[in-house]
Amino acid sequence: MNSENYIVIIAHDSKKPDLVKFLKEREDWLWGRHLIATDLTASFVEDEAFKVPVTHVSAGRMGGYNELTQKVQEGRVSMVIFFRDPEIQQEHTADVNEFIKVCNVTNTPLATNPASAELLILGMIKMEASMKGKVK
Repeated sequence: MNSENYIVIIAHDSKKPDLVKFLKEREDWLWGRHLIATDLTASFVEDEAFKVPVTHVSAGRMGGYNELTQKVQEGRVSMVIFFRDPEIQQEHTADVNEFIKVCNVTNTPLATNPASAELLILGMIKMEASMKGKVK
């Protein structure tokens, strides 16, 4: 993974506790990586004593998804962990949909639940191990 790239972490309100639990269980692997999140998610994660620093963008409803979409378009995102609640509709749902669309168009790995996020991380670990083998 390019050290300049971000791992985006986002969760709808009902999924924020699940995201924190997931991140805390993988804190050792995440240490030293660049995490970025919408403001409310970042604040929630930090308030739960997660030790890996998280860069804040605006709250989702205040343009945060648009800021993250731009980073994906610029190739500055290596993966997205977005724990979504499929039952909610928000006034900024169009921004969320555009963010997901851009991830798909740019082939940016996107996990929307803990099982897929785990597989993404395992894939990253495997890629990193194979890259280390090639460097030798």
